[in-house]
Amino acid sequence: MIEVRFHGRGGQGTVVASILMAKAFFQAGYYVQSFPLFGVERRGAPVEAYLRLDKTKILVRTNVYTPDHVVVLDPTLLEGVDITRGLKPGGWILINAPEAPPNLHTYADYKLAHVDATRIAIRHRLGTRTHPIVNTAMMGAFARVLGEPPLEAVMEAIREEVPAKPEANMAAAREAYESVVLLGPVAEAVSA
Repeated sequence: MIEVRFHGRGGQGTVVASILMAKAFFQAGYYVQSFPLFGVERRGAPVEAYLRLDKTKILVRTNVYTPDHVVVLDPTLLEGVDITRGLKPGGWILINAPEAPPNLHTYADYKLAHVDATRIAIRHRLGTRTHPIVNTAMMGAFARVLGEPPLEAVMEAIREEVPAKPEANMAAAREAYESVVLLGPVAEAVSA
């Protein structure tokens, strides 16, 4: 079983991203679970959402405490939230950022990837310049990081479930899929 934790802020589409990724993995033949964890329910407040997937039925019905991978939709959360909490060594951390974070040693036990989903969302007019909606771009990048689900499954989930600007959202997912930077194991990058 693979477990993923999504970190974002209210209004960025964090919960929607986890739900749409569940739909994409389901289309690719997985059993899935997706659920949010809300604190203060307001725009801009930190939000977590979870995705569980497996090739066999998922019988577990608990929160995700030790995710295999983490997706960070808002890079400002790197300073205020322990995004590595419970993350299994060797797991991927995908960050919405134009470049790798400066403190790479913090992530030495993990693999790191980054994509400028904010720039991509703004270019495709998803949200506003001050509040871009980065979720579909992050979905495309995450599919590339994991090597699954197929990009076409991500596109189909967006096409079926995103009523506003589906073409722009699919273009953002494709662009992020193609432009995500896979740094891989951070320990190797830090020691190099």
